Amino acid sequence: MGLLLLLVLCTLAMSCTTTSVPLKVPSHLPFLLRGCNDADMLAMAASVLQDINNYLKEGYVLSLNRVSAVQEHRQDGLGSLFYFTLDVLHTTCHVLSKKLWRDCEERHLHEQVYGKCKALYYVNMPLRILYLPAYNCTLRPVSRGKIQNMCPDCPIPANLSDPKVLETATETLASFNKDSESGQYSLVKVTRASSQWVFGPFYFVEYLIKESPCIKTEASSCGYQPTHYGPVGICRGTLHRRFEVKLVNINCDFFQSQLAPLETFHQKGIEQLSLVPATEEISLENIPLLKAFLFQALTPRRRKFSVYQRNKKPTHSTSKDVLSGSVQYLPELDDEESQETDPAEAFPVHLDLTTNPQGEPLNVSFLFHGPMIKKLFVLPFPKEEQRSAECPGKASMSNPILLPP
Repeated sequence: MGLLLLLVLCTLAMSCTTTSVPLKVPSHLPFLLRGCNDADMLAMAASVLQDINNYLKEGYVLSLNRVSAVQEHRQDGLGSLFYFTLDVLHTTCHVLSKKLWRDCEERHLHEQVYGKCKALYYVNMPLRILYLPAYNCTLRPVSRGKIQNMCPDCPIPANLSDPKVLETATETLASFNKDSESGQYSLVKVTRASSQWVFGPFYFVEYLIKESPCIKTEASSCGYQPTHYGPVGICRGTLHRRFEVKLVNINCDFFQSQLAPLETFHQKGIEQLSLVPATEEISLENIPLLKAFLFQALTPRRRKFSVYQRNKKPTHSTSKDVLSGSVQYLPELDDEESQETDPAEAFPVHLDLTTNPQGEPLNVSFLFHGPMIKKLFVLPFPKEEQRSAECPGKASMSNPILLPP
């Protein structure tokens, strides 16, 4: 009995001197590399690009050519922050038309503008939150030299300040006003122009128009007086001079109000979303429906942190609540420049919200109900070589001159 007691006491003494194993604090998980051809990533990329188009105030609607890279950073119970790199193209739709990019026609190769966009996209499917905090795009027109080598007779870009361009816009609009059975319209600005020689000079122009206070019986010069209204449509006109004859062709598309369709969609969205369970398994195919609902439900709260108010100082936090979005246009790259220029410099797209390799918090409490503060963790934008072996994805227009390096 005495021996047993001694053994117990020795065991207790040894246990008292044993040190516990230190608890390892897990570091932030690395990016999850997602496939660029995965159906859910393609659906999400389409939604990202539609958001970018919705924010644009000038230029043409961008379409998705391919997903170049996508990385996912999971947010510890708050969903995921996705880092998208997208290859994009110009369409024939002006951004003021508010058309979905899928409903817009692709431009011909010789008049294309192509480029690259980087975007952060926050997704919280259980709480039905889709949010674009920031984006940056860089675009260039296709190389004129390469186009001329492929198609010597194709139209070439013209200077927008060329008097012949303004003459084409003026005369084609005058022809439209002459045949108009409704109002009269005046020129806002020329947005694109090109020229071609086919038994004489051909000029092609695209320009924005607005309603004019003039009536049809007044002098033609009256049609260009300023009004207080913005652009109401876009026209595409051509003027061909053959000997002493002028041949004019004009077609105008008017912008449609988006208010009624959104209100109708909102009512349908509420009814349909009520049938969708709030789980992680919600299909990303519901993104368009979900976005329409969220646009109506969150617009008053989201506008406070709109990318177009990025200089506004937040009052409740020192974190970077208000982020930014921008599109920059660069001149075309000629053959020599494309060979000498570093690929990263050819399409410089910067979206580093932080240079801290450990990351920084981003306050997104305004996306949630209740007083609780919600923060995402933002890391420096990953390099493109940090992407899945399945990237870049399949391109809708695979011509090499339309694919950024």
